[in-house]
Amino acid sequence: MQVPLKTKLGYGFGSIAYGIKDNGFAVFLLFYYNQVIGLDGFLVALALATALVLDACIDPLIGQFSDNTRTRLGKRHPWLYGSAIPIAAAWLLLWHPPQMSDTMTFIYLLVTAIFVRVSLSAYEVPSLALLPELTPDYHERTTIMRYRFLFGWTSGLAIMALAYGVILRATPDYPDGQLNPEGYSVYAIIGAVMMFIAVLVSALTTHKRIISSYEATQHDEQHKGFGELMASFRYYPFMMLLLASFFAFTNQGLYFALTNYLFRHIWELSEIMFLAYSLTLILGVLLAFLTVSPVSQKYGKPRAASYFVLAGVIIGSTPYWLRLAGFFPGNESPALIPLLFGLSVIGTGLGIAAMILAMSMMADVASGYEKETGKKSEGVFSAGMFFMQKLVSGFGLILAGSIITLIGLPDGAARGSVDDAIVANLNMAFVIISTLLGLLTAWAFRKIPLSEDEHHARLAEPNPL
Repeated sequence: MQVPLKTKLGYGFGSIAYGIKDNGFAVFLLFYYNQVIGLDGFLVALALATALVLDACIDPLIGQFSDNTRTRLGKRHPWLYGSAIPIAAAWLLLWHPPQMSDTMTFIYLLVTAIFVRVSLSAYEVPSLALLPELTPDYHERTTIMRYRFLFGWTSGLAIMALAYGVILRATPDYPDGQLNPEGYSVYAIIGAVMMFIAVLVSALTTHKRIISSYEATQHDEQHKGFGELMASFRYYPFMMLLLASFFAFTNQGLYFALTNYLFRHIWELSEIMFLAYSLTLILGVLLAFLTVSPVSQKYGKPRAASYFVLAGVIIGSTPYWLRLAGFFPGNESPALIPLLFGLSVIGTGLGIAAMILAMSMMADVASGYEKETGKKSEGVFSAGMFFMQKLVSGFGLILAGSIITLIGLPDGAARGSVDDAIVANLNMAFVIISTLLGLLTAWAFRKIPLSEDEHHARLAEPNPL
């Protein structure tokens, strides 16, 4: 059954909140607290990784509570409506730390980061659980998920471009605009408003579509405890999906946390080039949006995801391998930007396509589990995906913070001022770890038993209850 376009757009629009949060945490937060506030890079990474782990442990509980919610507004939408204000408030607090000692700053960052992540989870987990409830169709789920990634990535890139191009511009007091603390305050306010609007709009536009299914499941059996929660996690197709996600999200966390460092010190990009890069990545999002469905329909979701990852890691890592070998254009060469941006855009787009398929497969997992056990666990499975994403993205942050500390990158370092040996070590550490994680991701995706034929076979089986 095809879902109306307005419902797809409304469902996808809500991911603006996640896109802004994800971009802030991945691109700016480590840099802000380390280079602007002055907290040691490893301590920043430790605080953010700890917040990720604690939040990840809460996600399965949110998923189970969501599955068990029974109200006039349904199972998911009370969570969607109730999370809007906490999300905006938490985001503002995160980017406005008072002047304190390093120890207190570490604690403040940890607490506010947890606040942000838990409030977003109260929206994202139930929202992702809506996907299998919107449609049972194998390929339509991928089509819907495209819009979620389109809005999520575009919003993150848009606010990143706004930050680089307008908010964090150079001033007489701060010749390097990325070191201006006032700019991050403006960044936070804009983000909080956008997140609040996105959550409410998505809740309103999807509510009517599935109110009948809410009413039909009003008296479904509820999950009764930790045992049933763990049984969901032991479901074999889900375990394999989590394994692939483990490698993918670790790699994503590493790359995003190091983006500012890579571009400032390896490629020595100016502020205007940061802005240009942010805008060109939108082409990568569009590449994923246009290619994911036809490739998935031809090869099935697991194989298509594996192909996307493999091609993405080869293309995306090429500039870093060639720079180590001395074959990539120098930073003053006019060929640098077209080659660097072009390869990065393609690699990013292919990676996004793979993650669209991973999230679409989560819905297939939920449908298969319901058919085999008679239990509706959409919230638990969506929480499991976020659990894995957050847990292993924390590993990516730890890796990034450790790399920064181990190579001896100085605080507040201007582009072009860092010793060549330190820059080479940054390049080498990043590209070796990233390439290895990418290859493991491609291998794991091929092991997932969620082809279209298997999906239809599961749905054709009689319900055990």
